[in-house]
Amino acid sequence: MVSENELGLFLRTRREAITPAEVGLPAGPRRRAPGLRRSEVAAIARVSVEYLTRLEQGRDRRPSPQVLSALAGALLLSAGERAHLLRLTKASDPGYNCLGGTALPARTVRPTVRAVLDRLDPAPAVLLNRLGDVLAHTSGYQQLMGPIGLLDPPQPNVTRFVLTDERARAAYPEWARVADEEVAALKQGPFRADPHIAALADDLTVTAGEAFTRRVETVPGLPGASGVLQLAHPVAGRLRLAYEVLELAADDDQRLVVLLPADTETGAALDRLQTQPLQLLAS
Repeated sequence: MVSENELGLFLRTRREAITPAEVGLPAGPRRRAPGLRRSEVAAIARVSVEYLTRLEQGRDRRPSPQVLSALAGALLLSAGERAHLLRLTKASDPGYNCLGGTALPARTVRPTVRAVLDRLDPAPAVLLNRLGDVLAHTSGYQQLMGPIGLLDPPQPNVTRFVLTDERARAAYPEWARVADEEVAALKQGPFRADPHIAALADDLTVTAGEAFTRRVETVPGLPGASGVLQLAHPVAGRLRLAYEVLELAADDDQRLVVLLPADTETGAALDRLQTQPLQLLAS
């Protein structure tokens, strides 16, 4: 139920996301498939169509650095996407696991990281480990996410909440996109080569069903580092929140997510929520 061809999935989805105009090609009247054709990418990268087909179908998973570089250029990959492409080729080696397969997901918060959170308050910010467990957060995040149920005990987990809690579908107007991002974040890196992530994936396979398994098959493991999140808040109303994901040092194996108002209306609503939460709840 889990994709065995992450490299091919990534190459195909990137190819389908590029328009002919972006690489200087005419759209043409008979173009039916989204994005670029394999023949077009192969021509730009100067590889054979047959070889690109083998890569996308998972019949060849170890292209040379020269081929990777050519494909990255043809697919207009960013620096982060190029690093992800290289990581996928390394992960195709069964003996490769940069985490060693033994490291427990980090749950300890360094004092300086906690001090950063204190400085960020009252802005909504949360610290997550690679499983999506909530390790620490600001009071602003509590006021924002507490009412939708994300922080319910015993162990709040963003990925599990989004994929298995019905309240998430009401809270996120663009729930499908949010779910895609959560699965992408979980798949980033070794995925099932990490026994702790594999255990969570097994749990989600049962508790979330197709909402999880279909995304594992179709969503590349490359979550966005920034964007805009829409939230239907039961107290503050409809919010648009710009988010930034900041990766901590590799030894921490944690990421800090900071949420900021994306428009003046959201900024005013957050101010009201932070200064008069009880009054707003009563009204």
